[in-house]
Amino acid sequence: MMQSGVPLCNICGEQLKHDDNEEVFVACHECNFPICKACFEHEISEGHRVCLRCSTPYGERAKDDGDDDGIKVLEDQSTMASQSNDPNQPQDVGLHARHVSSVSTVDDSDVNDKTGNSTWKSRLQSWKGKEKKNKKKKAAPKAENESSAPPEQQMEGIQPTEAASLPLSVLIPLSKSKVAPYRTVIIMRLIILALFIHYRVTNPVDSAFGLWLTSIICEIWFAFSWVLDQFPKWFPVDRQTFIENLSARFEREGEPSGLASVDFFVSTVDPMKEPPLITANTVLSILAVDYPVEKVSCYVSDDGAAMLTFESLVETAEFAKKWVPFCKKFSIEPRAPEYYFSQKIDYLKDKVQPSFVKERRAMKRDYEEYKVRVNALVSKAQKAPEDGWTMPDGTPWPGNNSRDHPGMIQAFLGHTGARDIEGNELPRLVYVSREKRPGYQHHKKAGAENALVRVSAVLTNAPFILNLDCDHYVNNSKAVREAMCFLMDPEVGRDVCYVQFPQRFDGIDRSDRYANRNTVFFDVNMKGLDGIQGPVYVGTGCVFNRHALYGYSPPSMHNLPGSSSCCCGGRSKKSTEDVSLAYRDAKRDELNAATYNLSEIDNYDEHERSMLISQMSLEKTFGLSTVLIESTLMEKGGVPESADPAMLIKEAVHVISCGYEEKTEWGKEMGWIYGSVTEDILTGFKMHSRGWRSIYCMPLRPAFKGSAPINLSDRLHQVLRWALGSIEIFLSRHCPLWYGVAGGHLKCLQRMAYINTIVYPFTSLPLIAYCTLPAICLLTGKFIIPVLSNLASVLFLGLFLSIIMTSVLELRWSGVSIEDLWRNEQFWVIGGVSAHLFAVFQGLLKMLAGVDTNFTVTAKAAEDGEFGDLYIVKWTTLLIPPTTLIVVNMVGVVAGFSDALNGGYESWGPLFGKVFFAFWVIFHLYPFLKGLMGRQNRTPTIVILWSVLLASVFSMIWVKIDPFVNKVDSETIAEACVAIDC
Repeated sequence: MMQSGVPLCNICGEQLKHDDNEEVFVACHECNFPICKACFEHEISEGHRVCLRCSTPYGERAKDDGDDDGIKVLEDQSTMASQSNDPNQPQDVGLHARHVSSVSTVDDSDVNDKTGNSTWKSRLQSWKGKEKKNKKKKAAPKAENESSAPPEQQMEGIQPTEAASLPLSVLIPLSKSKVAPYRTVIIMRLIILALFIHYRVTNPVDSAFGLWLTSIICEIWFAFSWVLDQFPKWFPVDRQTFIENLSARFEREGEPSGLASVDFFVSTVDPMKEPPLITANTVLSILAVDYPVEKVSCYVSDDGAAMLTFESLVETAEFAKKWVPFCKKFSIEPRAPEYYFSQKIDYLKDKVQPSFVKERRAMKRDYEEYKVRVNALVSKAQKAPEDGWTMPDGTPWPGNNSRDHPGMIQAFLGHTGARDIEGNELPRLVYVSREKRPGYQHHKKAGAENALVRVSAVLTNAPFILNLDCDHYVNNSKAVREAMCFLMDPEVGRDVCYVQFPQRFDGIDRSDRYANRNTVFFDVNMKGLDGIQGPVYVGTGCVFNRHALYGYSPPSMHNLPGSSSCCCGGRSKKSTEDVSLAYRDAKRDELNAATYNLSEIDNYDEHERSMLISQMSLEKTFGLSTVLIESTLMEKGGVPESADPAMLIKEAVHVISCGYEEKTEWGKEMGWIYGSVTEDILTGFKMHSRGWRSIYCMPLRPAFKGSAPINLSDRLHQVLRWALGSIEIFLSRHCPLWYGVAGGHLKCLQRMAYINTIVYPFTSLPLIAYCTLPAICLLTGKFIIPVLSNLASVLFLGLFLSIIMTSVLELRWSGVSIEDLWRNEQFWVIGGVSAHLFAVFQGLLKMLAGVDTNFTVTAKAAEDGEFGDLYIVKWTTLLIPPTTLIVVNMVGVVAGFSDALNGGYESWGPLFGKVFFAFWVIFHLYPFLKGLMGRQNRTPTIVILWSVLLASVFSMIWVKIDPFVNKVDSETIAEACVAIDC
């Protein structure tokens, strides 16, 4: 049991121990920075002789304090004070805390279980003792050199340590001048909305009761949807990173890099729909990132087992030997050759090397030759041989049957001995195609990602994972360092499950007709979530903490008993005051009991390891792989140096077998979660429900860029897939309405945001009804609103003004343009009356009746030059509902004006309200109408037929109602006939 009054070591997380005089060890009397004696000795053995907080040399403090009972440093060169009279010194867990990569941090909840078992503690101490001896042996020659160096050089060696105390990132709340008016207007809008709904409910329209009731239901749902969307944006924040401080802290001159390793995941399926050249550019941009090469590994998942993908990766590995050194020599951006050479900028800007022009021309020529070779492979693959593909050695390609083939792994670069043209080491590049057999559920992209998690755990086991779609290349070579500013910060990163970057896109038309950039979501909604518990995971451009993917709980919980963290968001001042209380009360599950390197413990034979694994039932969680299980217990990642590469490859093939996940927690509680085609939302939700938080990183230069479907049909199918995934989550056990409520780790506003992500497709039902109402009102001569009183006019005016003011103030703090906001509103209607509507019915059929829906991969490239796909019209049933709405509302406008012309002056007043709503629908659907007409103003015949048919039905109803004839009774007609003597 941890004593609440004793501070914790800021390196290893353990309590400071008492000496014989019952006094707590203190390394620095100047600032009382809490470090345990073992970590202090380790720092001294490494040659770091200054305080991590105040950067004052330990020797100077010892002399000032005159304490003779100190610890000898570098053969009595200086002494250090080691005692303190105050055991309750306040501890600083802020900017001065520094993460030492050479020491594994183990908190008390990892070492002692609920029953007080000290077995883990004793084994940990023996491991730390061995580590300390090894470090001292390595540091001995270095210490001798440093002790013989002049004082001037020793002072120069302190400067990096001083820089290491600087912050890696800062949280920047928005100024009150921007946030206060924004929140005030939101509250005003909420009040006005409540009064408006009260007025609408209490003032029915008896002459059009059905239309009025339909409109009331729609408006109440719209209000509910607005609340779910608006209030998670209550705490918008910005963040700033300092990558130069990251280098100063973890990349000291003359020492190995202390930066954490990163495994990159790139997933692809069909090379005919996801061109190999696009995937190759993504891989090349990864291999050339500004990060230590020994810390980077790139895994390419080929879920289609295509020989074309494999052969193009062989060509890519060869070209990388030229491309990577060129990128690093001249610091070019971006480092994807296709996009670098296509830039319409002055490439000589900021390039001072005289050889740059010559080498750039040569590299461009090499890239064009490389493209020719890859395109030749694509042309060859257009028609498969009858006997299937064969490899250069004559053996059949194992993946000839994409649904029935063994697992395949091939390492191209890295530790295989391949080096670039300058003789430097290259990052590791690994091709992976998991085993597939009939009768097994493979779970599409989520299953492929989980296979990569296991393969990477066996081969490299980096503590962090960055996943990218095959069409998302690294646009900012320092993007990984940006993420490490959060993940490697001992204070900020301890509870961070992932760092999400915004998605940015190339190849989108200037007007962004179909809101492909999704700017409002990425620049408004996500920044709002970052102030609560973090942004949602969007499927790509995300750096994960590997242990969060394994289903571990965070080291400290946000909502602990007795803590005062706000459930709605924001930050409580008391939540970080008592770190020892967090360590004492945080209850981790049994998997968190051993987060250190088992293979380094002395006297720990294979039998004991097997017994331990069996005892903890880790095989039921991670599967039947001892190597994989041991890798999950290594907090800092990595593989043993003594591991046999051939054995690791064999084990990696084993963990991607199609039956490996059976009776395990993969896809249920760990890894990418199964059960929805939008596995990204579900995976992030599970992590947040455990108490993790995420961070939104928006560097000035976009970290990653991808391609988006600019064709109307492809865009609608993409939105259909997202909406169908939301319906699947809504109907599953992971529904945010109730999942994780008992745990209390998900904040209220964060839960509202997740609820919004699963219920938004249902908005299509009231939306399509509401878009039909104007046409019906124009055709029938009725209206959903009674004659307005003064109070009603004020409410309508106030509601419209509050909507406008909310949008303006949102644009003010987010920097989003009015055009982006308008495009977002337009496509909200377009997608709502088409893709979302179909998703609701298909989702219900799939979850309730078992009728599955297959989706084609969205096209990644244009065919007819720049923006060629923008003007291509592809038939899909999704085009029918919005086309029908446009035609019906146009017919309604014509009918309304005809009725007004026949009805006289009194008919024009009620007409304007009806026409206003009809034009509201038409203006929102205008981009759809432009896409439907195409460049040549041609529309698929089937679309025209269906639309005309549905419009004719409404027109016949209008004719049947005959609004042009005044409704008079038979007596009036008889009197009129007598009057004219008929």
